[in-house]
Amino acid sequence: MHYRRLGRSGLKLSEIALGAWVTFGDQISEKAASRLVHSAYDEGINFFDNADVYANGQAEIVMGEAIKDLPREALVISSKVFSQTMPGPNGRGLSRKHITESVHASLKRLGTDYLDLYFCHRYDPDTPIDEVVYTMDTLIRQGKILYWGTSEWRGYQIATAIKIADQHHLAPPIMEQPQYNMFHRYHVETDLAPVCKEFGIGLTTFSPLYYGILTGKYNEGIPKGTRAERDGYGWIRERITPERIAMVQMLNSIAQDLGLTTAQLAIAWLLRRKEISSVITGATQLKQLKENIAAGDAVVKMSDGILEKIEQILGNYPDE
Repeated sequence: MHYRRLGRSGLKLSEIALGAWVTFGDQISEKAASRLVHSAYDEGINFFDNADVYANGQAEIVMGEAIKDLPREALVISSKVFSQTMPGPNGRGLSRKHITESVHASLKRLGTDYLDLYFCHRYDPDTPIDEVVYTMDTLIRQGKILYWGTSEWRGYQIATAIKIADQHHLAPPIMEQPQYNMFHRYHVETDLAPVCKEFGIGLTTFSPLYYGILTGKYNEGIPKGTRAERDGYGWIRERITPERIAMVQMLNSIAQDLGLTTAQLAIAWLLRRKEISSVITGATQLKQLKENIAAGDAVVKMSDGILEKIEQILGNYPDE
């Protein structure tokens, strides 16, 4: 396993992380989740990503049980706050009230005294950014979180938070968690990249395989038992278009020539960028976990020639 610094901080994350989104508390059993977490730890993964809204809080409970017998100091545990998780008009957003109540609830579900990383899961137009910055700084001073950051914020919003923190000698955000993959790249490469360079923000990206489409498992249709086949996941089925499947088939040809799976090619393509601190992956089986982890060693195969072939297939290089 390779480790990367989280932006300008001194914290080191495994470049492949295991996330609880969709799977934990919903798609797989607690026993399977625990097996995945322990196998990930044995393989060198130290970053385990969560959010209070995943499976209505159940994902954090499952994660908390899974890490009980692992050394806490060796783990980097995250959670996120924003979505409606409590009753009433103050049960969502980034007010000091909701953040404070949410972090306490997440700590209880995860069975830990502190979070290593705490993300503002979305930008809240109803809460002044200075209130968010002051609240996160307070949590850091209380020892309830160690670092804070954002998820799916715009570059100028992150820059504003950093400037407020600097002006008032408060802890600034040091990480952002955007969606980033071969089919969804414009925001990271045009909006976030300059902010990362200027302020030392580290990216912990999610959905590297575009909801499983970049694995190639939907190339011949939607198999039974897959996420896209389940009720409630029509939004994935909508994204499985003939155009994308044709691209995945061509990407698979490149991957085979390199001795990789299509999923490994997609993850290695992400890790080529220095702004990336960790790629958050999901898994329902140990086989998938090991396949994802092996992608880290494939970054060296991302030569200029290979990257150019990929760009020709994707045809979505962002205009500056």
